[in-house]
Amino acid sequence: MGEGIGKAVVVAGPTASGKSGLAVSLALALDGEVVSADSMQIYRGMDIGTAKATQAERRGVAHHLLDLRDPGESFSAADYQTLARRAVRDILSRGKTPVLAGGTGLYIDSALYNYSYEREVSGGAREVLAGEAGAKDSADLWDELRLADPVSAGYLHPNDGKRIRRALEYFRIHGKPISLNRAALDNRERMFPFIYLGLAMPRDLLYRRIDERVDAMLAAGFAAEAEALRERGLKTDSQAGQAIGYKQMLRCLDGDGSPEQAAESMKRESRRYAKRQLTWFRRDERVRWFDWALYPSAEALHLDMIEHVRRRLAEGICMIRDPDV
Repeated sequence: MGEGIGKAVVVAGPTASGKSGLAVSLALALDGEVVSADSMQIYRGMDIGTAKATQAERRGVAHHLLDLRDPGESFSAADYQTLARRAVRDILSRGKTPVLAGGTGLYIDSALYNYSYEREVSGGAREVLAGEAGAKDSADLWDELRLADPVSAGYLHPNDGKRIRRALEYFRIHGKPISLNRAALDNRERMFPFIYLGLAMPRDLLYRRIDERVDAMLAAGFAAEAEALRERGLKTDSQAGQAIGYKQMLRCLDGDGSPEQAAESMKRESRRYAKRQLTWFRRDERVRWFDWALYPSAEALHLDMIEHVRRRLAEGICMIRDPDV
């Protein structure tokens, strides 16, 4: 039996860096349960393409905030904030350790820090932007966002039309950048005590792992999974359909490119996404980074990170940047 610590542990890092496996190891060592922080693993049926941990990989550890919506339904960071905080508090109330793990930085921040989402007001902005979207491509809208809200534009890829339009809509309705929500994090008022861990690795190793993950997904039947979702109504213009991998495979299934081209696009976009994830997480000085290159195996890395958590707890350091970073 592990020991409940009365605090949350957060595991962040880029795609394919091993967050899911580490989260399970931490939960087993600290009598914990995992709370997912992945914006696409909340969808039912999107398993292979999101690298959702299988039952065997979960090793008996309870996992929260998976399979919450059907792929055609929307889900916002505000929705996640409510459910994640509820899950964390429930786990703590039972004397266990919440292990919040994932690669969606906005989701993690929304759970950890005290800032709120302003509810959208219609005002016709969405209708206007929908009309513009038909006349402009995502890159043109991104250029407009770069002038209105350069911070948000810096986080978004020019092809991420859905989130670009959302940021422009927010700016037009409220008259201020949506990035001010993130700027409010500078106050860093925490919703609960936590220890923040980050996984890093040399770029060449990370890119190799990304390529290997995509190849493994295809070998595991990802194309069939995407086809089944398409038959259930998943489209590329939906929130779920914009996920890296599904977007490329759906286009391939619609006759736009070959499976090989889809795989190469998946790898390329995953590498770009990993760089954006690292940019996001490195802005938070509370993250204590662990580099895979310094360890001979995943087991050695996990053991060192578990020991780090226990040592910080013994020293009473759990919510500030570690002095040895």
